[in-house]
Amino acid sequence: MRITRRSFLVAPTVGLCAAQSSTPVKPRVAIARDPLLRNDSGRLLTLLDRAVQAVYNRDNALEAWKLVARPDEVMGLKVNCLAGAGISTTPALVEAVVERLRQAGVPARNIVVWDRLNDDLESAGFRIATAPGRVRFIGNDTAGYEDDLSSFGSAASRLSKTFTRTCDAVINLPTLKDHGITGVTMALKNMFGAIHNPNKYHGSVGDPFVADVFMLVRRKVRLTICDATTAQYEGGPSYMPQWSWRYNGVLASRDPVALDATGWRIIERQRAEKGMKSLKDDGRQPRYIATAADAAHRLGVDDPARIERLEV
Repeated sequence: MRITRRSFLVAPTVGLCAAQSSTPVKPRVAIARDPLLRNDSGRLLTLLDRAVQAVYNRDNALEAWKLVARPDEVMGLKVNCLAGAGISTTPALVEAVVERLRQAGVPARNIVVWDRLNDDLESAGFRIATAPGRVRFIGNDTAGYEDDLSSFGSAASRLSKTFTRTCDAVINLPTLKDHGITGVTMALKNMFGAIHNPNKYHGSVGDPFVADVFMLVRRKVRLTICDATTAQYEGGPSYMPQWSWRYNGVLASRDPVALDATGWRIIERQRAEKGMKSLKDDGRQPRYIATAADAAHRLGVDDPARIERLEV
């Protein structure tokens, strides 16, 4: 199967209509926190359920998860493992998401956990697995990239075959983290892991590159669950323990722009508490978040007044 730029960009996501049926007027960003979260899988599952229920406005966790995916869909979990075990998507969160997808009826063979490289996954504590019938854990170097370029605006990239050919839909699993070039790296920038040339798109504090790259993948990204068990307010994307703190939470939203706008403000508050410059004063304001919300992109909402922020 060859995917052309046009057919990929205009094709609707399989099964997306079921999830769209409950879209609220304002995009919801759910923030769930628990100071006793550490090393307790039961608490993490409870936290995750609270966030997903709030996003989908459901009283029952299983009912909410059934809106995320259907049993006949292959669900890709796009993790962020660049920084190793210190500030990457945690195996505990991935295990929790997999457990809930399985309970919602998605078979193990229809779940694939993926990132840029096999080495990145292993450095974050995952084990590469490709056996049929089980949850797969693979880097893009396993399946490779499409031969043809997909393009939008300033971005022209070959997309990961795991993303284009294996996944029907994606749950985006970034971390709450500062980035030394683009200001922050969360929902929007995490999808740099779906392209072959992310190194090209860091100039001008990532603007408009981050928004343009996300346009290439937007049809399949159904939900973002940001791992904020540990967060970082300076020195990213590498792990810098001196600038990390235990946020003990997750952020969830179906709107990646609203999630990034909310997460950015959390990082700014932490920087202010530590006596550090704002990202704007440091020359790293993530303007690409506003670009992602503009008329040319329409990827979501960046205005806090138009975001329903739910602390659950």
